[in-house]
Amino acid sequence: MKYLFDRVVSLLGLLVLWPVLLVVAVLVRVKMPGGPVIFTQQRVGRYGRLFTMYKFRTMTVAHGGSSISVAGESRITPLGAVLRRYKLDELPELWNVLIGDMSFVGPRPDVPGYADKLQGEDRLILNLRPGITGPASLKYANEEEILAQVADARWYNDHVIFPDKVKINLDYYYHNTFIGDIKLIFQTIFRSYTPAEVQKQ
Repeated sequence: MKYLFDRVVSLLGLLVLWPVLLVVAVLVRVKMPGGPVIFTQQRVGRYGRLFTMYKFRTMTVAHGGSSISVAGESRITPLGAVLRRYKLDELPELWNVLIGDMSFVGPRPDVPGYADKLQGEDRLILNLRPGITGPASLKYANEEEILAQVADARWYNDHVIFPDKVKINLDYYYHNTFIGDIKLIFQTIFRSYTPAEVQKQ
């Protein structure tokens, strides 16, 4: 049921939201010239297989920065900051859902390197299709703001946030249900959640 839901709803989403996608694409082209409209990146998908994830570009072209994003970074353009704040940069991921690389709900796909850190039982997470949203994504919806407040964003991400996400995603692996996924989607849309509620998912 989840697989069918993902295919049907992602197709409907693309058909309904194409005007929004077009407007955002034009804004990126006009406000951030000299680079692609769509940002592509290799991410780790189900069973550890790599796939290409699509997002609207939110950063300067040749920033050469870290894979860890922090709120207020100079490499994030003013338009990019707005797109990231309202998650509009993630709309092209509907295509990833449609073609089966992603699901609406699941662990966020990491860049290569982080999946290698999973050991033992934690590697069960790789049996899940990565998602646009999920319980860990909801808890850390303001992740970039959190990282902006710590002295070493990379260390805090690797030693605090990432292990916590693994714990949350492993719990999701054991307890996810279709109804629970629908609830998480609505929580994502309406942001009607608290960290405590998310941890109980």
